[in-house]
Amino acid sequence: MNAVPAKRRHHARSALLDRSLEEFPLFRLSDTSDDPSIAYTTADENGGRWRVLTNPGDRLPGTFDQDVYVELMRRFEEAGEPADGALTFTLHSFLRSMGRQVDGRTYEQLRGSLARLERTVLQSERSYYDAVVCGTVDATFSILTSVMVERRRSMERDQLALFPSVVAAEPGEARVVISAVIRQNIAARHVVPIDVGRYASLPSPVARRLYRLIELARAQGVLTWRVSLDRLREQLPLAQRYPSHLQRVLQPAHEMLKESGVIREAVVRQHQREWFVDYVLAGRQSAGSKTA
Repeated sequence: MNAVPAKRRHHARSALLDRSLEEFPLFRLSDTSDDPSIAYTTADENGGRWRVLTNPGDRLPGTFDQDVYVELMRRFEEAGEPADGALTFTLHSFLRSMGRQVDGRTYEQLRGSLARLERTVLQSERSYYDAVVCGTVDATFSILTSVMVERRRSMERDQLALFPSVVAAEPGEARVVISAVIRQNIAARHVVPIDVGRYASLPSPVARRLYRLIELARAQGVLTWRVSLDRLREQLPLAQRYPSHLQRVLQPAHEMLKESGVIREAVVRQHQREWFVDYVLAGRQSAGSKTA
């Protein structure tokens, strides 16, 4: 009797993302920027400030880290949102779930990404909305509060030779803890649901981040979303500043989102002296299907 729900949960390809976190820039999408921090000011009357601060000697989270974050949140939902926020997994299975090649280079990438998600400081000054207190708060936190990666015991490592499909170069097992700040918003259902299959099918990091922002707009109950080009540049974030340069970066991502059925249309237009993007959202559907 318990087999059906267990199987359904095992194949879950959705994730609930913290709605408050989705508004803010976090993952660097441009290889041209080596800035040690990101700063963002909210558009509301509070004038809240959001900052992403790197650990000394480290860099801002990037495109690979964005994918790791989504996979962590998928696993958190699949695990039934454990109260202590702890997730345990092998590096091998995690990379396979992400659709990544499993080798020494990607093992190192994943270890570095998990450490970066623990060490990168997220700082809110009246910007991050706390669903428990129903208001914006001052807070300092990171996506992960604890990361431990260990090699399996030598006896287990010796057994890997019996299974040719398992890459034995780095049989590491990780235990991470999702931040309590993020967990409480998810528990309060202040969330953005995304289809992880659709997310992974988008070949561009810019399209993946845009997909998350569009699902944020959808979670707020809109069918059309107008955003200034400057605001969108800050939210993604992108290093380009001129409207013509931004449009060249956004155009391929818009085509990918239309092809995948996330949006029906994206139009960049100028009104007086300001540039805007108007998005027409498509209906919800499963990955791989298209709107009528």
